[in-house]
Amino acid sequence: MTRRRFSQRFPAGLAAVPILTEAALAQRAAVPGAVPPGAVWLNANENPDGPPQAAIEAMVKVLPESGRYHYQEYKEFYAEVARSEGMEPDTLLIGSGSSEVLQAAVHAFTGPDRPLIQPDPTYESVAAVAEALGRKVIRVPLRPDYTADVRKLAAEADRAGGGLIYLVNPNNPTSAINPKTDLDWLVSNLPKNTILLHDEAYIHFSESKEMASALPHVKAGANVVVTRSYSKIYGMAGLRAGAAYGRPDLINRMAPFRNNVISIVAVRALLAAIAVRDRFLPERRARYNGIRRDVCGWLESKGVRFIEPHANFIMVDLGGRDAREFIPKMVARGVAPGRPFPPLDRHMRVSVGTAADMEKFKRVFWEVYAG
Repeated sequence: MTRRRFSQRFPAGLAAVPILTEAALAQRAAVPGAVPPGAVWLNANENPDGPPQAAIEAMVKVLPESGRYHYQEYKEFYAEVARSEGMEPDTLLIGSGSSEVLQAAVHAFTGPDRPLIQPDPTYESVAAVAEALGRKVIRVPLRPDYTADVRKLAAEADRAGGGLIYLVNPNNPTSAINPKTDLDWLVSNLPKNTILLHDEAYIHFSESKEMASALPHVKAGANVVVTRSYSKIYGMAGLRAGAAYGRPDLINRMAPFRNNVISIVAVRALLAAIAVRDRFLPERRARYNGIRRDVCGWLESKGVRFIEPHANFIMVDLGGRDAREFIPKMVARGVAPGRPFPPLDRHMRVSVGTAADMEKFKRVFWEVYAG
């Protein structure tokens, strides 16, 4: 839908609804203090491998053609992306990163009497958009094992008469998962007028047999929307491509609240990456999960606790140290970890980088921790 058609179809006030921009998200994630040259960046859960070679070649090839919109290609693009997940094109919505389709879900499924209900802490941009819209946000503390309390999430939605339940699985920033039994229970017990937004940005990194996608629930026609990101294991964060899957009626409600297309450069890169994903995704998963295990083993050898990780980051227990003081000390020494995530103010999130990155992390972390 073009901006012109949007403004014709919707009231002026709705056409001006707030969007949390990428610049605003970047400001929230800003690293404190001056970052020395040559620093290791472990703050944004990015993939240092970048796009697969096939995607790079596709981008180079399409650049001379980028003076045109290429609208005629998007129908087959949608079909190919949907097929890659065993879905139909009318169940798919593509956005500029999963953040855009997540925000579209907030616009579509919350309202003055339909709050956003989410665990706390979790990925922040969804709540930020809801609050910018004046929606009520209900935050449910994590269980003692750092998993989301799905029964309390459902109870809050029932008490409100419906709303949008947001569940990131594996969760960001904890890297913990809610098992399939939790997911199935929640879908089966969704209150009336309630949608489950299941964010699977990090699902490719989980090796647990308990981890499950909610896509089967979408296929079954449940009130579920699943989002996927191509920023993480695909290594295309700077290209901004993400997807949402849901029943066609749910996708149609979300569609007006995101831009009409992503760039043709991102389109060609994503198609090329999907075509070779069976070759590069397993290798990347094995390699980075191996690095993650090595770091966890090292932390254990030092007596440092952490939340069992299922994504490409680790939530490290700082042993009572304040993350707001600890993180700048690491940055000054050339390692930039993630920002603080209240209320886990005594924990620090660190992304899994290359083996060399994590060797520097170990050295700098121990200097600060033991100093």
